[in-house]
Amino acid sequence: MRSHPTPTQEATMPAPEAAVFDRLSALAAIDRPEDRPRKTIAETFTGTALGSVPVGTVEDVAAAFEKARAAQTRWAARPAADRAAVLERYRALIVENREFLMDVVQAETGKARWAAQEEIMGLIFAARYFARNGANLLAPHRVPGAFPLLNRTSVRTQPKGVVGVVAPWNYPMLLSIGDSIPALVAGNAVVVKPDSQTPFSSLANAELLYRAGLPRDLLAVVPGPGTVVGTAIVDQCDYLMFTGSSATGRTLAEQCGRRLIGFSAELGGKNPMIVAKGANLDKVAKAAVRACFSNAGQLCISIERLYVERSIAEEFTTKFVAAVKAAKLGATYDYSADIGSLISEAQLETVTKHVADATSKGAKVLAGGKARPDLGPLFFEPTVLAQVTEAMECGRNETFGPLVSIYPVDTVDEAVRLANDTEYGLNASVWASSKSEGERIAAQLHAGTVCIDEGYAPAWGSTAAPMGGMGISGVGRRHGPDGLLKFTEPQTVVVTRFLNLDAPPLISQDKWQRFLMTVTRTLRFLPGR
Repeated sequence: MRSHPTPTQEATMPAPEAAVFDRLSALAAIDRPEDRPRKTIAETFTGTALGSVPVGTVEDVAAAFEKARAAQTRWAARPAADRAAVLERYRALIVENREFLMDVVQAETGKARWAAQEEIMGLIFAARYFARNGANLLAPHRVPGAFPLLNRTSVRTQPKGVVGVVAPWNYPMLLSIGDSIPALVAGNAVVVKPDSQTPFSSLANAELLYRAGLPRDLLAVVPGPGTVVGTAIVDQCDYLMFTGSSATGRTLAEQCGRRLIGFSAELGGKNPMIVAKGANLDKVAKAAVRACFSNAGQLCISIERLYVERSIAEEFTTKFVAAVKAAKLGATYDYSADIGSLISEAQLETVTKHVADATSKGAKVLAGGKARPDLGPLFFEPTVLAQVTEAMECGRNETFGPLVSIYPVDTVDEAVRLANDTEYGLNASVWASSKSEGERIAAQLHAGTVCIDEGYAPAWGSTAAPMGGMGISGVGRRHGPDGLLKFTEPQTVVVTRFLNLDAPPLISQDKWQRFLMTVTRTLRFLPGR
């Protein structure tokens, strides 16, 4: 790992000024914020204060829901095309304010700027897809009725009501506002609880939505602790969208189940990459650095396990380790750094413990392995391990940091078996000698998304396709038609014409029922039955 000097104040602080964060703080859905306790948000790169937000309470959540329910009734009455137009204006504002948004999310999370732009691009993709396709997906559509001619059957949608979004800190814009976009297009109101470490990312996008014409009461951002604000949202929402750990997801699913409300979640991952002989190893090694260490590995869909056919394992390992060692760590608001910082002491502690545990039990460090306080308080080198076993903490458990393990395997079949040998099933990456071989391997993997000749970004960016996890990696899907329609209640409307199901005059009940059965049997010849 090349040595880097301690970042200078000039290199690390082109972040927005304090006045910006004061402005965003005023958008929090909290009554009389001047009288409330406040939480100071620190710049991750240096630990210096950016600004503060008022801390929400159960009463603030109740007030937000009361306003949201009133606003939602009016919003749902507007044509879907009108709702979509607001989101299209928001998309244009994202593009216009891209640099500002990247500054905010970098300041709160410490990610490299290219990873910040990745998040902005995800917002643009989501806003564009749902704005352009929402009205058509929500439009009533005809389906075959019980009896031809007699029944005209259509399916409509109604919004759930007020959707709760409990968002994480790792992609705090995309996984708060990005998940709110389809809920809003569907006619719902939204109450968001941002992670306590990253409230300004949600508030910055809320500001743009308000500028785009979204009614203020329709989207409420309530900062505060999960045990208070998050619990109150779960207790009052009509549908919950959550991104976070599998353990927390289980708890929230139980709470939603008791209330009989819908629940969708993207949860943890221990994502595999399979590298088969015949793959372009120079290309794989370079792309794998992004796949493993984007956002310093703090990404549910990033790669933590590399399965490489033994005949190419040594060559691949040499190339990959060299690429990892060449990656530049840095605390900068430009594109000069490849990898940024971890977000918190807790994340730094987890990565440190996983590396220490693995090495104490026989794992070999091929690259990295150390914290880098010379760069900032929360930097850790991108780390590659070999000889990792299931006895080690990082063997089967998600690290959620810059740590990946390489496993040589004898065959692709063995790689597939080991890749699937986990409770998780979120994302996978496949590199092979041909696209067709990659697709053959992908079809055998137990994962909600599989990228061939890439790591994760193309699957995430394919917003017309469903994205989510199998196993303990999630429930439901975001993106695509499913990502919109989950925020609605389907309603079947059937119009009966000419005759109802009572026997007509002068026909006995016996003859009528035989006639109905004859009609029922002939329906099998009609399409759509």
